[in-house]
Amino acid sequence: MTVRQPILWAILAAILVLSPACSSLRGGDNADSENNRGGLRIPSFGGGGSNEVAGIGVNSYLWRASLDTISFMPLQEVDPFGGVIITDWYANPELPSERFKVTVYILDTRLRADALSVRVFRQESQGSGNWVDVTVSPETAVEIENAILTRARQLRISNLESE
Repeated sequence: MTVRQPILWAILAAILVLSPACSSLRGGDNADSENNRGGLRIPSFGGGGSNEVAGIGVNSYLWRASLDTISFMPLQEVDPFGGVIITDWYANPELPSERFKVTVYILDTRLRADALSVRVFRQESQGSGNWVDVTVSPETAVEIENAILTRARQLRISNLESE
């Protein structure tokens, strides 16, 4: 037995063990995926006008628009498969006594308003490095969602015009 044979057997065994698990993770058609928002979606690699891109499990326009919209904030965590973007705390240089943190959830592979959810957190400085949570107006999250949706539509239109 050569050195390559054990490696080939290990790869073959891994494929056989993992392939049944992968088939149970594949999403169905749009109606099925609408009812299974929390499940793992494997992006399709074919063409056909899909809004999915190989490598991410959410709507590519919403994903890119979200990153574009909150690009001025430092990113803490980015999960393109789960559709979650979490920023780190951001303080406007003109008002350093308050800071914001944003979490964006992309919930579907389709470009729809209900496929997006934004949470905004705000803190105010109490001096000597102490920060206190403060309520945020619900309109703030809605404004960010609208900005993301507007940017996503622009990206989609731009993509359609270039085809």
